[in-house]
Amino acid sequence: MHSSGSKLLFAGTIFSSAFLLFLVQPLIAKQILPWFGGSAAVWSVCMVFFQVTLLGGYAYADWVSRHLAPRRQVMVHVALLALSLTLLPIVAGSDWKPSGNEDPTLWILGLLLATIGLPYFLLSTTGPLIQSWVARSLIGAHVYRYFSLSNLASLLALLSYPFLIEPRATLLHQAYAWSGVYALFAILCTGSALYFMRHMHSLPPEVHAQTHEAEGDWDPRPRDYLMWLSLSAMGSWLLLAITNHITQNVAAIPFLWLLPLSIYLLTFVLCFESDRWYRRDLFLLPTAALLLVCAYGLQDSAIGVNIKVVIPLYAAGLFFFCMFLHGELAQLRPGPRYLTRFYLMLSLGGAVGGITVGLIAPRILPAYYELGIGLGITALLALVLLRPSRPLQVGAGVLAGLCAWFLYVQIADDFADTRQIARNFYGNLLSLDAQREDPRDNVRQLYHGSIKHGEQFLAPDRRQQPTTYYGPTSGVGRAIAHTDPHDKKVGLIGLGAGTLAVYGRPGDTYRFYEINPQVVALAQTEFSFMSESQARVETVLGDARLSLEREAPQGFDVLAVDAFSGDSVPVHLITAQAMDLYLRHLDANGIIAFHLTNRFLWLPPVVAEIARAKGLSTALIHDNPDGRSLRRTDWMLVARNPAVLEQEGIREAVTALEPVPGLLAWTDDFNNLFQILK
Repeated sequence: MHSSGSKLLFAGTIFSSAFLLFLVQPLIAKQILPWFGGSAAVWSVCMVFFQVTLLGGYAYADWVSRHLAPRRQVMVHVALLALSLTLLPIVAGSDWKPSGNEDPTLWILGLLLATIGLPYFLLSTTGPLIQSWVARSLIGAHVYRYFSLSNLASLLALLSYPFLIEPRATLLHQAYAWSGVYALFAILCTGSALYFMRHMHSLPPEVHAQTHEAEGDWDPRPRDYLMWLSLSAMGSWLLLAITNHITQNVAAIPFLWLLPLSIYLLTFVLCFESDRWYRRDLFLLPTAALLLVCAYGLQDSAIGVNIKVVIPLYAAGLFFFCMFLHGELAQLRPGPRYLTRFYLMLSLGGAVGGITVGLIAPRILPAYYELGIGLGITALLALVLLRPSRPLQVGAGVLAGLCAWFLYVQIADDFADTRQIARNFYGNLLSLDAQREDPRDNVRQLYHGSIKHGEQFLAPDRRQQPTTYYGPTSGVGRAIAHTDPHDKKVGLIGLGAGTLAVYGRPGDTYRFYEINPQVVALAQTEFSFMSESQARVETVLGDARLSLEREAPQGFDVLAVDAFSGDSVPVHLITAQAMDLYLRHLDANGIIAFHLTNRFLWLPPVVAEIARAKGLSTALIHDNPDGRSLRRTDWMLVARNPAVLEQEGIREAVTALEPVPGLLAWTDDFNNLFQILK
């Protein structure tokens, strides 16, 4: 094979592997997202799995390239490729659906291992292994450009998913198409392996030396290994921490996961394609400025809850932080003789950063403090890198001190009036007492992230008064008031503080579906809506859709869909398939009440389009009540029987809804949040 043809074969193998490697991430995450309540934490756990598997792949590449003869390398790798083909297609089995009592983190890791473990592992090995083959079989090859190519392919995969693939193919078709392309990759990789085996011994030793010198070979010291690890770890740390920060209060959707990851990969592409893209003297000042502003924004509510500021600010910050980290990393790269060891340390750093943010932080930090900590550590890392310059070192030290101060203020604000604070896989919860001018207006509040999920008056005679989003003139308040007055059965997806239990009367049953056990604990210990309700109150732990799928028809008079994670919308609860499930559990004259109040997304047209497709009647209730304890809300009422929504008390509150042009009914396979952004 001619040199140009062999380069094309190697490049095609690396490109296809990297493309598949990052295409499978949103694909598999979206498959399992509905099983875990649509929580943004699903992506963090998936990222940990991907990073740890990548580490395993890089360790494999380093070991076989150093310890196995070329023929043995090829035999082992081709055998594993053949074995992986027997595990296709990559479709998560229904037996992996959780029952509600499992540790979601461990369950997701086991699910991913069983579903995509070996194919993903082999894709992970391709970059460093093929590059080691290139260095040993092609004359004068610049192997680090293959690393830049692999990151470019990864970036293209991420960008193609939300814009080209997701809107045009169902998840099942995506999985089969991915599996078909994986088979093509296996053929290309086998061809690359055979070429390497045939041409490895044809190059004389002086050519190998020439290839090494072309990349500037040198022997790394222990501190170089530590710096490779640290720079890579902080890039991964900031990637996940910023992703958590911008997704926890918006929506757990692939686009908002892919934006930070795309930025992260772009910096790898630029920094390893050529040294011309990163110049320390040009990047230090804007990086320092963004580090300071991002650290300040974590304790400033005006910045922290404004999506128009948060997303561009932290996306820009991530770009400059990773350009600094990866630019410095690229300048420390060794020659091809240590190529697989270099990549191994990069993947180890990525895994360390991912595990710290994705697995350790939710268990040891009471709230989302890992981003503030990561910004401070990045400043300290700059202090070490800038040692030759005393002024720059002093500046980095001051920056680290300011980051630490802003983190202290953030923590102090969180704990100032807090009664309880808790955190787990599903996010951060806190309860606090808010004091008002009139003591009778004092309330206890429940927050998930920065979003209020309920409050209760502390005055004994007002504790059973509905508050926040659930007033008598809200959509759900009207729905409950105008259904069968005797022995109501009300289903509630999402517990919050349990406020809706105040509407219960003797003989009624209020059945709450809640995925987060900490929400149940706080609702039962910090609030008395449930314990003092006149109705029989039941709680079902687990994802509501999975619970309802397992249950016999409940015959609800009202089913309130009110599940939010922060201000994030669990998309799987407002799809056509979800509507079918709700209807199975609804009385013939019952009402489904969707709580659609959202700062960023105009959701009522979504529910209206699903209802229209199924021949259901709808009524949008926009409520703007008086009183400090009640909030402006948007509820969409859906019913089989149009007469139910024509009753006095509902009819006069209906608000006209303008349709969104081109909006299609959402399904478990399809949604388009761009169309409904406010």
